[in-house]
Amino acid sequence: MDKLKRVFIYIFLSLLAFVSIFPFLWMIISATNKSADVTQGRLLPGGQLIENLKQLFNTVDIVPALLNSAKISVTTTILAMVIASLAGYGFEIYRSKAKDIVFSILLLSMMIPFAAIMVPLFQMFGKISQVIPFIGLDTLSGVVLPTFTTAFLIFFFRQNTKMFPRELLEAGRIDGLNEISLFFRIFMPTMKTTYAAAGIITFMSSWNNYLWPLIVLQSPEKKTVPMLISNLGSSYSPDYGIIMTAIVISTIPTALVFFLMQKHFVAGMTGSVK
Repeated sequence: MDKLKRVFIYIFLSLLAFVSIFPFLWMIISATNKSADVTQGRLLPGGQLIENLKQLFNTVDIVPALLNSAKISVTTTILAMVIASLAGYGFEIYRSKAKDIVFSILLLSMMIPFAAIMVPLFQMFGKISQVIPFIGLDTLSGVVLPTFTTAFLIFFFRQNTKMFPRELLEAGRIDGLNEISLFFRIFMPTMKTTYAAAGIITFMSSWNNYLWPLIVLQSPEKKTVPMLISNLGSSYSPDYGIIMTAIVISTIPTALVFFLMQKHFVAGMTGSVK
């Protein structure tokens, strides 16, 4: 009975794995086929990959879009790691009733959909553009500022800080370290798995962000990869082979980040501290 049960479990998990990975495989296969083959649902690799790459680079400026997405994603991730971890650390280490109330209000903000604040946010950045042009509309800074940290990230860091050994802080204070040094020299190195998990989540979210960059960025040379792919799909007669090739290229950076930090990501999501 146990063996039969184990067989069914493995079959079920194998089906789930196949369902999860099939869209990714189909995307790669489609990048090697013509547009007509993609629309017909061909599941065999073709010989059109080089031609699709040539047409993609001749049709759109994908390299500047990749650089724009990289600038936004890297900047957002670095700022998010520092600001969100500082907030989560402060909420947990220096707890008080007032801070708990503020934290509860912060969590309530997670229930507000972005569409509800989209118009006021755009108006605010429109007014900022008149005073400080380099962080207003049609700037990469305007994309980063509203998204570089979230209530979820602060909550994530606070929950993981609960497992941080307080004895290390006491030892640091005895050695004469101030509170800032404790954070940067003791807390951050100890919580590296948490930072890895949060970094992967933030980088992927920023890289794939479409709506806010679409609203803020108006110049063609400042387009990001998701905007570029959307433009390819909105043409009168879209070439799905080229679109799939662009999607494969845009997936490579996030896939590399995830696979390089996969071990730390799993440890960070389970809340382990090393």
